[in-house]
Amino acid sequence: MKENKKKLLVQIFRFGIAGGLAFVIDYAILILCREVLHLPILVSSAIAFSISVIFNYILSIIWVFDVDKEKDKKKNFIIFILLSIVGLILTEIIMYIGTDIAHIHYLIVKIIATAIVMVFNFITRKMFLE
Repeated sequence: MKENKKKLLVQIFRFGIAGGLAFVIDYAILILCREVLHLPILVSSAIAFSISVIFNYILSIIWVFDVDKEKDKKKNFIIFILLSIVGLILTEIIMYIGTDIAHIHYLIVKIIATAIVMVFNFITRKMFLE
């Protein structure tokens, strides 16, 4: 029991680091798309999220989760992508509500969306990838 708890804490720590790095990528690309390329907020958010998901996938498989290397890699990737699509939908809903309805600055809403989706990601990836 104690070993499992330690393993979970290490995993949560690694997930936090991987997620933090993915967030920096996500946030930077969001700003680039919005402020430099002048794309709409929801388009910018979707592009940034998608690029950060690829980075996060690689780090999650290599470093965070104990993914059975013998299992079908295609299956793991498909599960990861499907969960990420749900995360993207949640992000877009939160971004829409926060920016278009509540009129909160998009960078603040992005932080809130990321926190919510990060919890969703950890729980679902732990359930389906291990």
